[in-house]
Amino acid sequence: MTTRTVDATQELAAFLRTRRERLDPDAFGLPSRRQARRTPGLRREEVAELAGVSVDYVVRLEQGRGLRPSADVVEALSRALRLAPDERGYLFDLAQQRRRDTDKPAAAAAPPLARLVADLSPLPAMLMNHRYDILAWNGEMARLLLDFDALPPSRRNAMWLCLMRPQMREFYVDRERIVREGIAHLRTAWAAHPEDQALSDLIAECTARDEEFARLWAEREVKVNGRGRKVMRHPDVGEIAVHFETLLPLQDADQQLVIYRAADEESQSALDRVHAIHR
Repeated sequence: MTTRTVDATQELAAFLRTRRERLDPDAFGLPSRRQARRTPGLRREEVAELAGVSVDYVVRLEQGRGLRPSADVVEALSRALRLAPDERGYLFDLAQQRRRDTDKPAAAAAPPLARLVADLSPLPAMLMNHRYDILAWNGEMARLLLDFDALPPSRRNAMWLCLMRPQMREFYVDRERIVREGIAHLRTAWAAHPEDQALSDLIAECTARDEEFARLWAEREVKVNGRGRKVMRHPDVGEIAVHFETLLPLQDADQQLVIYRAADEESQSALDRVHAIHR
């Protein structure tokens, strides 16, 4: 199928509209107006007033008419729309006003980081890039999730595996939350790497083949998820709860180190049994 990279102008327009429409006018203490509201959220003129820009400027932004707002205007719009920090960063990326940390996406693990992943044993650990490609992993992570060595490199992608691999569809106890958070994180990467054709192809494939992904992607939720809790159904030992932490190396900004730790004593015992079974 035909795919494309980010059309920043059109995505910025859609993002501004959706964020304006979700706001509750009563929360802003705006003067009452005689004309009844026919659509949800704030009016364009109200956003313009809050941001200190003209109504025509907001209209042209929302219509995707090729404007590139300055950093000051992006900041003003972020405040007017009460964007969360991750949403603010997403808007700066769409407006091309945030410095890029890296020009070339990582396609292979940096050797020092690959060694670190191995050295973190017995903690399950892996290395990913911004589009969830799995670049390196240790034995503990493979025994917990799946044998990555048995997969072709093109299929070593955490999002693709979660959505498309039948064995993984029931792996997470709270699957919808995991997928929702992953998509919200992936959207931030999409805006930060607008020329990454491989990422756009991944999104296009997931949208075409998975209704859940298509529905959640259309919601335009944006959130960086670097820490949290997951509960997994392991085929050998049952449920395992883990806390995960994502660390970003300074010298390899596109590589993300993900580390799992047991969330409780029962889960630690389960992890120990997994390692004993496959040792």
